[in-house]
Amino acid sequence: MSSTEHGTMTKADLVDAIYSEVGFSKKEASDVVELIFETIKTTLEQGLRIKISGFGNFEVRDKKARLGRNPQTGEVINIAARKVLTFKPSQVLKSALNGDKEEASAVAR
Repeated sequence: MSSTEHGTMTKADLVDAIYSEVGFSKKEASDVVELIFETIKTTLEQGLRIKISGFGNFEVRDKKARLGRNPQTGEVINIAARKVLTFKPSQVLKSALNGDKEEASAVAR
């Protein structure tokens, strides 16, 4: 039973999809998936944006340090500055997710 049957797609599921759709061996499919994820990770670590046409944009943003509050005790705490990964879906992906196949294909053109 694959994990997609439980509502989650894993890296192994991606490898299986490439294996069955493209005809690569399992090892080749696994290498492709690993290379894609490693390239994405390295690119984001360098502070560059990733734009995937028809899918969306990944970007690392800096969040400033700020004061927060512990909701249980009310104590004021310092929240350190950090980097966060953001994803903004493309209009094509948004349309596809909302079941508008005609708009998704029109936007993709």
